[in-house]
Amino acid sequence: MKLSAKKYVTRLWAIFLIAGLSMVGVSSLSSAAGLKIGDSYNGGVVIYIDGTGQHGLVAAKADMTGSSGKAEGFFNWYGAKIAANRFVDGYCDWVLPNLDQLNLIYIHRSSLGGILETYYWSSSDSEAGKAWAQDFSNGQRIDGNKTNTGRVRPIRSF
Repeated sequence: MKLSAKKYVTRLWAIFLIAGLSMVGVSSLSSAAGLKIGDSYNGGVVIYIDGTGQHGLVAAKADMTGSSGKAEGFFNWYGAKIAANRFVDGYCDWVLPNLDQLNLIYIHRSSLGGILETYYWSSSDSEAGKAWAQDFSNGQRIDGNKTNTGRVRPIRSF
């Protein structure tokens, strides 16, 4: 059976397209596959990798700047939530970490650099007018008034 030139070209393009899409899929999978805690990836530093090795969390490379308190880089809880959502290193899906995610930042703080021995806010509420924070000088978790100030180190998923 003889193929017409048009059918041949169409089939050839289909083969190239399928091969190209396969390469894109393999490429994106392999880019995340060799990650380890502390690696720079997707605009931040890896602090968690799931069991598949394909998904996890990165923390921003630096604390957020600005303030909603008296000192530069310190935010009340409401300001912390706003500061965490800024556009950082090409990504716009940063969030304030919950208490468990904040603890991952504390555990891997030496990989991140720039972490101060002070309080960092989480997104986790504790009771009316209070939210959880973590003291990065000793790891203690506290529920502080949302009007108190603390630092912000946002995270994002990959």
